[in-house]
Order: sequence, then structure tokens, then C-alpha cells
Amino acid sequence: MGWIGETMDSIKSLQIRQVLTQAVSLGMIVTSALIIWKGLMCITGSESPVVVVLSGSMEPGFKRGDILFLHMSKDPIRAGEIVVFNVDGREIPIVHRVIKVHERQDSGEVDVLTKGDNNFGDDRLLYAHGQLWLQRHHIMGRAVGFLPYVGWVTIIMTEKPIIKYILIGALGLLVITSKE
Repeated sequence: MGWIGETMDSIKSLQIRQVLTQAVSLGMIVTSALIIWKGLMCITGSESPVVVVLSGSMEPGFKRGDILFLHMSKDPIRAGEIVVFNVDGREIPIVHRVIKVHERQDSGEVDVLTKGDNNFGDDRLLYAHGQLWLQRHHIMGRAVGFLPYVGWVTIIMTEKPIIKYILIGALGLLVITSKE
């Protein structure tokens, strides 16, 4: 039976106190990750301080699987900036470049038009029905940095959920069976 048999014997030999200690450790790890995420949200001013590029629409600048770091400040949005935005009716945020900025004279609000660097036309077809511009509340943040290829882990786990469940199960077993 090898490794699986040894793991099962290890689990059977654990005392209740060890199991509780390991469960608390796992809870602390999850809680720490959530605290770090919320802290990043406060520091960056973005509801999602880190996003993964999911398509090739921004190539050659950003490729599928790159991780972007976002920041949202009060500074006005300018043409040429790369922003991540949500569109009403879509769950997945979009990473594209601002190509036009329109300031309304009456209210001072700014409307923006975006386009993927690798796309032929602007994003009006991606926006909600009848929407021609994005408003500030649609924008989650501006790209301020990136890590190439690291986001492939997320893409693979999303496209092949069995890998995600195997990884979570293996990590859970590792935490439960560790002797420290």
C-alpha cells in the first residue's frame, strides 16, 4: 500500500488533541490569508488588488496567465492607462487599456472607453446593453505591476476543477498528519 497506507495509519494514530491542534493551525492559515487580502484591499483602494489575465486581448503587453497588481487612487483616469473593470451582467473582470476619456461639463464625472491592445475595435460590444462608456464605479483599479505566468495556477485550477480538489485534499492531509 505504500504511502497511502502509511498516511492512513498516521491518521488513525492521531490523538484528539493533535487533531484539534491541526484544525486550529489550518484555521489560522486561512484566517491569515483573509486578513492579508483585506489589508491589501485597504492599502490599494481596490476591491481586488490582484487579478489574473484570462485572455490574450492585451498581448503583447500582458499574456494569458500574468498576474496584475492593482491600485485605485483618486487621481483622474487618463488615456493610455491599463485598467481592470467590471461590466454589469458579467462576473469576470476585464483588463484593457483606456483609449478615450470624456469629462462631463455639468457634473465633472469622467467616462472612459477601453480597448484590448490585441483587439480590432473598442469594448462597446463588451459593455452592458446600451452602455457606451464606463463610469468610475465600473473600474476596479489601475495596473501598477505584474508577474508573468504565475496566474496559470489559477487558470488551470479553474479549467480543471479536479486538480483543485486534489491539491486542497493533499494540503489538508499534510496539515492533519504533520507531527509538529
